[in-house]
Amino acid sequence: MNIQIKSDEEMRLRKELAGRNDTESERIKRYLNTADLSRTPGNPLQEIVKRVLEWPSFKSFDVIQVPEIVPTDISFDLFDFPADHPARSKSDTYYVDEKNILRTHTTVMWYYYLQDENVKKRIAKGEAVGAFCYGKVYRKDELDRSHMNVFHQIDGWYLVPRKQKIITIEDLQEALSNFAKAIFGANIQIRFNEDNFPYTDPSLEMEINKNGKWLEVAGAGVVKGSVLEKFGIDSSNWNGWAFGPGVERFAMISMELPDIRLLWSDDPRVKKQLKLGNKFQEVSKYPPITRDISFVVDGHFVPNDYFDLIRDIGGNLVEQVELLDKYEDAKKFGPGRVSYTYRVVYRSLERTLKTSEIDPLQNRLYEETKLQFKAELR
Repeated sequence: MNIQIKSDEEMRLRKELAGRNDTESERIKRYLNTADLSRTPGNPLQEIVKRVLEWPSFKSFDVIQVPEIVPTDISFDLFDFPADHPARSKSDTYYVDEKNILRTHTTVMWYYYLQDENVKKRIAKGEAVGAFCYGKVYRKDELDRSHMNVFHQIDGWYLVPRKQKIITIEDLQEALSNFAKAIFGANIQIRFNEDNFPYTDPSLEMEINKNGKWLEVAGAGVVKGSVLEKFGIDSSNWNGWAFGPGVERFAMISMELPDIRLLWSDDPRVKKQLKLGNKFQEVSKYPPITRDISFVVDGHFVPNDYFDLIRDIGGNLVEQVELLDKYEDAKKFGPGRVSYTYRVVYRSLERTLKTSEIDPLQNRLYEETKLQFKAELR
């Protein structure tokens, strides 16, 4: 069964965003308007989702599409995130207003799935249910070749009456194994380690062997009874498992991609290579252009917010941002003031950059650093 959730609140907030032109609103609108690669025909992220949904063990699962702007209480409170969890902070999460955020995980589908009338009826009859949800998620993050602040996740979960089945570690292993086999083939080597997540216990992480190296790719866990209770499910009668990995990591491992930006490329030389299982061959190693920036700011400076500014200005031309130096000197800078030096690495995936196009970007970064962060350039 396919379920699509329409949110009047999301529509209202999107309409409000459309009428705002402050920096953060413009940024959020741009992120919301980026393509959903997990639904883009021909993209390897879509192929990964397709393989998982068609795997025999998962073919009976429902598929649900949920809002991208969600209430903070649904995203965090219902999933047992502690009040001081870093994910709740504005340095990690994009807040549309004080009560709503860009979804940080597609796991929020649990709430919306259990609101569906057909699902309620099936649960009332004591039927086991399972569902997948996939799409873009948003988290403020470091800026390098393996991370983007807009990425894709696929969540799966399964609920079953305890009188029918008690979920065990072996069930977690089976679910994760099927997920990996759907993507990498039945012969993929797998191993498991203990892990810890806010809303599952016990939990496992899965590693796969790729070219002789063990790589962590996904985690799963038995849904906590306390979480089920918050969703109105009697945990004395029901139990289940859940997982929710990022999709890009599977694609990058499968094709040995050196840079996450390649998944978004429109260069035909790149796009024709983006096939799962096909080892990516560099179309050309274009030289980088590096620029350093040093400044002094007060102690409330948030690096993730600064990375957003660099993304705003440099876009996909920014390959990486490195922290070269950070120190305090009260005599030199004043109490509570901190000096930072960052190196911005610019490199195009498609052509050789010219200093004449990078220097204006860097000059704009200097000016916006002073303006937005009240920084003293050094």
